[in-house]
Amino acid sequence: QVQLVESGGGLVQAGDSLRLSCVASGRTFSIRAMGWYRPAPGKGREFAASISWSGRSTSYADSVKGRFTLSRDHAKNTVYQKMNSLKPEDEDVYCCGARRSLTAKYNYWGQGTQVTVSS
Repeated sequence: QVQLVESGGGLVQAGDSLRLSCVASGRTFSIRAMGWYRPAPGKGREFAASISWSGRSTSYADSVKGRFTLSRDHAKNTVYQKMNSLKPEDEDVYCCGARRSLTAKYNYWGQGTQVTVSS
């Protein structure tokens, strides 16, 4: 099993920045990629960004491209999502996920961290 714990959410004003963290523990050797998703009522989860476990490959949703950046701290088993130029529409609960294959569904999820953006 892999456990994921997110942190870093909060209340900011439009245009501000936040950095979310996701710490993985347990059988981390099985992880091949991690990502950040948002709840999408009626659709499951909406993709925001992902990063390979090596940190060499990243992918972003068009809505966040150029504003969000993912990075990885190998020593801390942590993935960071730096969110710049936040907009009110970015407001949501951001959940961290991990998967054992680059092509499979995500196997593990954290509880999420709330990002609130005031206009």
